[in-house]
Amino acid sequence: MKSLDLQTLKRQFLEYTEIERGRSLKTVENYERYLDRFFNFAKIETPEAITEDLVREYRLWLNRQAAARTGARSKESLKKRTQNYYLIALRSFLKYLMKRDVKSLAPDKIELAKTPERSLDLISRSELDRLMKAPDGTDVKSLRDKAILAMLFSTGLRVSELCSLPRDIDLTNDELSVRGKGEKVRVVFISPDAKDAVKKYLTARKDMDDSLFVQFGRNAKKKQGKGTTQLTSRSVERIIKFYGIKAGVTKKITPHVIRHSFATDLLQNGADLRSVQMMLGHANISTTQIYTHITDKHLKEIHKKFHNR
Repeated sequence: MKSLDLQTLKRQFLEYTEIERGRSLKTVENYERYLDRFFNFAKIETPEAITEDLVREYRLWLNRQAAARTGARSKESLKKRTQNYYLIALRSFLKYLMKRDVKSLAPDKIELAKTPERSLDLISRSELDRLMKAPDGTDVKSLRDKAILAMLFSTGLRVSELCSLPRDIDLTNDELSVRGKGEKVRVVFISPDAKDAVKKYLTARKDMDDSLFVQFGRNAKKKQGKGTTQLTSRSVERIIKFYGIKAGVTKKITPHVIRHSFATDLLQNGADLRSVQMMLGHANISTTQIYTHITDKHLKEIHKKFHNR
């Protein structure tokens, strides 16, 4: 086939990623940024010029850039994981070239760097209870915040999934369909406490916005008549942080910490890993396995029973 320049191939790859593979615009933007960094380093014009030696030099350059920028105090796991994002984008591009019979480096020649096991930011059950009780007012904003916390812990939703919920969710059922990463739909389950909190919040609302969780106060008044006042992920993060401080929790509290609490609560009470994977919306069970080492009660009991008798 006729030889194409790298920029044309990159554009076609990004279009393929968005349309055929159905990835989000954010993912496509990240892939473009990661590939641009490689091309700026490599200064090549054809796909045939991508070689194992070039990729090795690039990896060495990435590693030294990370070390120079972050210094010795940074966490090694974060640096390696970030470098892997660049390699994943390059490997995906090479897979696309192979699919189109464009001669270049075989994608399986790129191995990702080994990264230390992820550490989890977890809070205790008493800290979680204090957090859930922190919004104690009866105004619509307090009722909204209580509903947000209850929904996050009941469903294990990602913050972006929570923000996209519509106002007209069916609270007569105990389950809800959500569209998560990669446009995949999954079912999540709403506890009686969460349903009650959402009902009280919706009863107190006087606005006409179609989104479930919206802004109140000055920011909302500025936006009225100009589109949705739907809360953003950043706004929810600020809300959760505020109530974490109010509840006297010294650890950093984020929506993802509550998602971790949801998963560990299920596993500690006997749920199997595969079911938790489906409820979290993880594509691979290996992602869910980060929880297992802190939830294995059996091993803890064995240690207590037999160690240092």
